[in-house]
Amino acid sequence: MKHLQAILSGALMIASVLASGGGIAQQMYKWTGADGKLNYTDTPPPASARRSESTDIPGAASDSNTALPYVLVRAAKNHPVVLYTTSTCVPCDLGRAYLAQRGIPYTEKTVNSAADIEYLKRSGGDGTMPMLLVGRSKQTGFESGAWGNMLTAAAYPETSRLPSGYRNPTAGAAAPVTDQIQAVPVEPASLPTPRSPASPMPTGKTDSGFRF
Repeated sequence: MKHLQAILSGALMIASVLASGGGIAQQMYKWTGADGKLNYTDTPPPASARRSESTDIPGAASDSNTALPYVLVRAAKNHPVVLYTTSTCVPCDLGRAYLAQRGIPYTEKTVNSAADIEYLKRSGGDGTMPMLLVGRSKQTGFESGAWGNMLTAAAYPETSRLPSGYRNPTAGAAAPVTDQIQAVPVEPASLPTPRSPASPMPTGKTDSGFRF
């Protein structure tokens, strides 16, 4: 009877947390005490517990209205992940795949215009793509070992904890809209007639300044 009462008490506790809808996920612990009783608490079990396990109660929703477990909510709040990418960039594709495989919620910023490049420089970039920011830590270029160490140090789980329905926000330009507008050149009222070049223009691709 006492064992049944402990189970019912734990179930009521979980239900009350879900009903409160505080908008922040909570982590609950289920553990068996030295006396054999089953306990449910929102604090870690004592060292004398015979067996324990934790479960996340989702409450924080993403842009896709899918709740994230508390361990990701906490990590993303303390150390947000931002990925800077550019078009036609194989290392950028590898970086996205790595973050998806590890289950990291992140924001992607694309670097394609002159304003984006200038903003990347102000953010600490050196032209090597991709660039990953985890809180205040930075890594240019894709290197799975370095990226993994940064994420682990920021308390992100080693394996994916993302819900199946979660979707990261749509990628947007690195430079804010105001910077993009200011970067548009203002043409004079009249332009001089362009002269023909003295020699043919060189052929081939130009250097974009990015390094992969």
